[in-house]
Parts: sequence; structure tokens; C-alpha cells
Amino acid sequence: MSEQHNMASSLSDKQPNRKDSRQINFRVSEQDYLKLSQSAKTLNISVPAFVKKKAQGARIVAPKIGAKEAQELTRQLAKIGGNLNQLTKHANQGGNIPAQALQELQSEVARIWQQLT
Repeated sequence: MSEQHNMASSLSDKQPNRKDSRQINFRVSEQDYLKLSQSAKTLNISVPAFVKKKAQGARIVAPKIGAKEAQELTRQLAKIGGNLNQLTKHANQGGNIPAQALQELQSEVARIWQQLT
């Protein structure tokens, strides 16, 4: 009995822990693959993830900004976050925060928001 338990245990140890238990494989033409690949790249996801979303009937919307623009916006938001942290630290230590500094941060955030919408 323990031999069967060890055998079953070793088999289950080799099975990867996956969220979805079933796998589907199919072939497409080179032209179709290129279309799928381009669509997936636009959405910044893998081809299998794109095909799965489409098969599930998901409405897939292309991002409004590209990867390079997203990186730049991330950099700008990190800079704003750093400035806000400095102002917060200064305020927590009893210092006064100039209204102009807050207005500048607000303007920066509004400018970035316009790029996203």
C-alpha cells in the first residue's frame, strides 16, 4: 500500500501546478501567426495569452500609448512621487509647504493625465 502511495505521490510531484487543467494546441498559417503576433505585441501580451482572451470572447482594446511613452510617463510619475514625498516629509517635520509647490505638482499630474486620456 505504501508503494502505491509513493508512486502516486511521485506522479503528482511531476505535474506542474497550473490554474487551467486543459491544453489546446492548433496550427495557423505564417500570415495568420504574424497577424496574431502583431496584435499581441500591440497589447504587450504573449500570442497564447492574446488567443486565449479572444477565444474567451474578451473585448480587447489597444492601449492608447505605446511602450516607450508608458516608460516616460512612469519616469515622470516617479519624479512627482519623489517630490511629493519630500514635501510630505517637510510638512511632517513642521515646515510650511508653499502653495506654488503644490500647484506645480498638480499641474504635472494634470499634464500626464491628459496624455493618458
